[in-house]
Amino acid sequence: MDIEIFSDVKCPWCFVGKRRFEKALAAFPHRDQVNVTWRSFQLDPSLPDHYEGTEQQYLAERKGIPAEQVRQMWDNLVTQAAGEGLDFRFDDVVVGNSFTAHRFLHLAKAHGFGAEAKEAVLSAHFEHGKDTSDVDVLVPLGTSIGLAENEIRSTIGSDRFADDVRQDIEEARSLGVSGVPFFVIDRKYGISGAQPTEAFADALASYWKETNPLTMVAASSDGEACGPDGCS
Repeated sequence: MDIEIFSDVKCPWCFVGKRRFEKALAAFPHRDQVNVTWRSFQLDPSLPDHYEGTEQQYLAERKGIPAEQVRQMWDNLVTQAAGEGLDFRFDDVVVGNSFTAHRFLHLAKAHGFGAEAKEAVLSAHFEHGKDTSDVDVLVPLGTSIGLAENEIRSTIGSDRFADDVRQDIEEARSLGVSGVPFFVIDRKYGISGAQPTEAFADALASYWKETNPLTMVAASSDGEACGPDGCS
């Protein structure tokens, strides 16, 4: 089973959804036969690398969300995140374009560290107030999971993996993805949003049953068995 997850590293629900999906996958009996691929998506590609303002100012000025509504939204997200073991700190969030971080994630994926890099970047952004567009932030994140510093710097200092990020975003559009997180199972089924863990678990079990039906083995005659009305 191949599962692609389209998400943006600036999306708080993507972090919550990641945790919930991972819990469901950890309990899935056939998890060793599931291949998970993280795909890039940008909620606001028009943002500069470094936005001069806070997250609240950004949401007010560019999204038109009143301050009181922002706080209510954050309170809900902080509570939901805490339930998944996450410590969101929105007042410390550094606002900026996510394209550089996505290129970093593609570098990590090329070396087999895609999941570890995704976790590191999301945590740096939402829990530690780090600027994930800054190469000096990305270097320690990358070296901590096994990437080489010189390759991180050379990648961020060029346009390497830019086409890969754009291709992911174009694939998302072709699949009709307009919001993230978005989970795609074998390019047949889509799951939108940070669903509860139970919903992810049900989806995994249902799809597995559908694609791996039980086949009855033919025999010369029915074998003896017990049923609701007794035994034969």
